[in-house]
Amino acid sequence: MKRLIIYDLKKWTVSHSRKPLLMRGARQVGKTHAVRELGKNFTYFVEINFERSPEFITVFEKDLDPVRIVNTLFAMTNQIITSEKTLLFFDEIQFCPKAITALRYFYEEMPALHVIGAGSLLDFTIEEIGVPVGRIQYCYMYPLSFMEFLASLGNKSLFEMILSHSAEKPLDELFHHKLFELLGQYMLLGGMPGTIAGFLKENNMATAYRVQNAIINAYRDDFPKYAKKLQIKYVEALFNYIPHCIAESFKFSHIPGNYQKRELDPALNLLVKAGVVHKVYQSAGNGIPLGAEANLEKYKLLFLDIALSQAMLGSTLADWLLNPLQTFINKGSFTEAFVGQELLAYSSEYTKTDLYYWHREKQGSNAEVDYLIQLNENIIPVEVKSGAGSTLKSLHLFLESKPQSPFGIRFSTLPYSIEAKLHSYPLYAIAGCLTKYHPDLKERLYTLISA
Repeated sequence: MKRLIIYDLKKWTVSHSRKPLLMRGARQVGKTHAVRELGKNFTYFVEINFERSPEFITVFEKDLDPVRIVNTLFAMTNQIITSEKTLLFFDEIQFCPKAITALRYFYEEMPALHVIGAGSLLDFTIEEIGVPVGRIQYCYMYPLSFMEFLASLGNKSLFEMILSHSAEKPLDELFHHKLFELLGQYMLLGGMPGTIAGFLKENNMATAYRVQNAIINAYRDDFPKYAKKLQIKYVEALFNYIPHCIAESFKFSHIPGNYQKRELDPALNLLVKAGVVHKVYQSAGNGIPLGAEANLEKYKLLFLDIALSQAMLGSTLADWLLNPLQTFINKGSFTEAFVGQELLAYSSEYTKTDLYYWHREKQGSNAEVDYLIQLNENIIPVEVKSGAGSTLKSLHLFLESKPQSPFGIRFSTLPYSIEAKLHSYPLYAIAGCLTKYHPDLKERLYTLISA
């Protein structure tokens, strides 16, 4: 399976400023698989899983001397751990908080040894114990993007077409429809590696559905691991409700049941910390950084993966295969959520990315732009629209009120086009749009189809 993170990890291995790496991301987004793939480039690869083999936790109880730790691990595993030649991988590292603390000493005393830690609920442990600033590097991982999906299918020509096509002219209609067919398939499968791997192996949607449901159940099984006993019912209520309000302004009062905000708000933050849910914050959008003018009390919610949220709703998914163009029009909220998922997938791998939108409340004239993104030094409004009949009143209003924003972007089922201050891209071309302003992203993406 093709993942952008492999390129990022390879760059980390040769960096002169390399630090021990902590990989952060929700359960089953592919962290362990990615590190194992990286391990193939080393002479020796040593994997320690603290959940599966808790006896290794005792190694860190005496002290955090990295030399002693390495020698003890060698004695216990009979695997060679040597600088430059070994990748040492601590999986499910949240089960051994002292191993996280020990990473700073690996950086200070054994900087030539490549060390990576990963864990599904790592953020909770990091918050609890703290991590020394400047001693550890973070890497963030999300479900597969549409481009990673295309590369995994082996569609090299269509992949290159998206990255090279000019926005000034439409793509040939044959390719346009083919790409929407594949995008419809992606909307059905989502970006969870287990789902896509099952589909690629058996070419069977039923297998993909089973994997999706297993992942959903695994997330539910995690609730007791990070929520207090009295909080679990609130986490469960939110988890079940969020797919119903994807990409809508979120209100606690809409959740079925006799719940109070003071009970639900901490539970929602737990789901966000677990990586299952992302907040899209309202921002005034006057300048960078967008977070400086964000209203943290007003937000929309996105589920981790577009297909998992549909599976939880029991949606009729065959339409994505039978008539993808019309289905994008009929399922506007999921289309908007897909764009958010793509924006996260193509964001910086070494910094946590937040998403933003713009909303103006004015009597008789409310306006909302689906996303605000930063391209170079500019704030760009992004609208997600169904098709030709959709208006762009809010986007134009934003551009009129924010003259510092040079243009707006529309992602829709329509072909490529540029008209004055409106740049239109088909929904499958989000990566192609972003690479025009982020050459480093284009370099990363092309590694998916090289060799």
